[in-house]
Amino acid sequence: MDTKELAPTLTTLFSELVHGGPVAGAYMLNAGDEGMLRALERLSAAAASAPTSTGSTIAAHVDHVRYGLSLMNRWSAGESPFRDADWSASWKRTTVTDDEWRALRQALRDEATRWLEALAVPRRVQGVELDGMIGSIGHFAYHLGAIRQINSAIRGPAEQSG
Repeated sequence: MDTKELAPTLTTLFSELVHGGPVAGAYMLNAGDEGMLRALERLSAAAASAPTSTGSTIAAHVDHVRYGLSLMNRWSAGESPFRDADWSASWKRTTVTDDEWRALRQALRDEATRWLEALAVPRRVQGVELDGMIGSIGHFAYHLGAIRQINSAIRGPAEQSG
């Protein structure tokens, strides 16, 4: 199948999660939400490294999402990166220094930007590939929610009654 007709929707939804949504007409987030990248900028390295009761940290979530997007970017460039993917490695980065936190946020920004650009390019895909493309958006949304449950200081705005 061809993603030509889906590409605008995929980019709209992913962009909203990454960069925030419009004040009116948001689909994934509440109106005026700043998205993941700007929310993470408000966290210190210490806050990103604070362990939860399960041992995970925001830094680990961010590294995990970055890793997943790097795989999607490699796939979109023609590689087959999933067979040898080591998802557990992305959960091992639990603490970060100030410099590491800046670098990790930049790496996430870079991968998200590349993936957003890749989503915008129509391509012929198999069903499982389209599932992966759409799943990457849901996966990103899940981790944004998980991160915001860990640290309420970066939660988005409350839903407005209308």
